[in-house]
Amino acid sequence: MVVKMDMRKREKTKSMEKERLQVMDLSGMSLDSLPKPSLDLATICKLDLSNNNLQDIPESLTARLLNLEVLDVRSNQLKSLPNSIGCLSKLKVLNVSGNFIQILPKTIENCRALEELNANFNKLTMLPDTIGFELINLKKLSVNSNKLMFLPSSTSHLTSLKVLDARLNCLRALPEDLENLINLETLNVSQNFQYLETLPYSIGLLLSLVELDVSYNKIKTLPESISCLKKLQKLSVEGNPLTCPPMEVVEQGLHVVMEYMHHKINTSHETPKKKRWWIGKMVKCGTFNKEMGSGNKRPEHVGYNMLKQQNINGLASPGFMGMLSPLRIFSPRRSFG
Repeated sequence: MVVKMDMRKREKTKSMEKERLQVMDLSGMSLDSLPKPSLDLATICKLDLSNNNLQDIPESLTARLLNLEVLDVRSNQLKSLPNSIGCLSKLKVLNVSGNFIQILPKTIENCRALEELNANFNKLTMLPDTIGFELINLKKLSVNSNKLMFLPSSTSHLTSLKVLDARLNCLRALPEDLENLINLETLNVSQNFQYLETLPYSIGLLLSLVELDVSYNKIKTLPESISCLKKLQKLSVEGNPLTCPPMEVVEQGLHVVMEYMHHKINTSHETPKKKRWWIGKMVKCGTFNKEMGSGNKRPEHVGYNMLKQQNINGLASPGFMGMLSPLRIFSPRRSFG
């Protein structure tokens, strides 16, 4: 009975604390600086400072926002964020888009409850190196329209991440080890125009991926591992100088692209180091059976439907020639979606 009473008291206390928490909306007021708050900062759960002319946020302000869960400072004149942002241990949503921020403070890694980070339309040239090791609850990372040349390798450790939007940057490459992004559903690295030329083989290990947009880059060859993305529903590759798969295959839609890449992965006679490394990862994750690489027996892959099993000699097989028949190649363009 005593235990039950204690639990009821705790629940009642939590309920009362939630009722005391307040939302402060100072958006769209053309503020150049923040007015002295008229209430206890520890009672604020959401602070909206968007669409003002703020050039900085005082260190002392964020240090006292102990119960803040949502901070919106988009569309201001901010060039940096205060280091004390690391004090916001309950922060779940941070929107700093539409500012002039060049670098995020390393202390942001202390915001371990963070689930959504929106830093679009800034001047970011890099992200904190260890951001992926600390923000383990992050579900959405939006950093489009910046000047990022690379994503830190620790990005591949954001195991809760569902959306990664890094379009309109200067990305030269993506992290090699993507296999830990087990919940990633949307990956958009489009419009890195003159810079992004390749995709890592490990992209085939993103087994929750539903949408992949790599359009308007300089990609000539898609990795064969893409054929393992059994949940993929939308693939955007337009605006690339693609040679593999050829454009006549691309124009026939996602299903034909997947068949083409599936054929390529199963008929390749060369096994370069990179591919051996990738196949080992796929075996470890259970995507291939363990007969891969032993003898000439073709592996059965659970990540996509197998084509009819038959001997294939290059592109002359009946199944593959059917796939690239004139009727299919010159059929009207179909959507990838």
